[in-house]
Amino acid sequence: MLEKKDRRKRRSLQTRVRIRTQQVSRLSVHRTNLHIYANIFSGDGKTIIASASTVQAAVKSELTGNGGNVAAASVVGRMIAIKATAAGITNVAFDRSGFAFHGRVKALADAAREHGLVF
Repeated sequence: MLEKKDRRKRRSLQTRVRIRTQQVSRLSVHRTNLHIYANIFSGDGKTIIASASTVQAAVKSELTGNGGNVAAASVVGRMIAIKATAAGITNVAFDRSGFAFHGRVKALADAAREHGLVF
């Protein structure tokens, strides 16, 4: 039987294989208990075009609490969308890295959509 972390990694690999066949930029999300990270990779999956996380000073200054809550995820979603549109990226494939689409992951996705990214 697979452990929880192994099941998540297995789901994430299946998603990445499907996204790679589409040849579009990929918005990848990773979360920990204290922080949330978002990166936009190029269509070939080798180059990071934009990134945002609760560790960055620009994002930390907008947070009232720690980086492990829905409000922080919304700020990261807004920042990644702004950076992506500045780089000329509007269409992305959403890679939730095997995490369930609720809570912080959903908040990040909703904020990114509100600020111009199309999934």
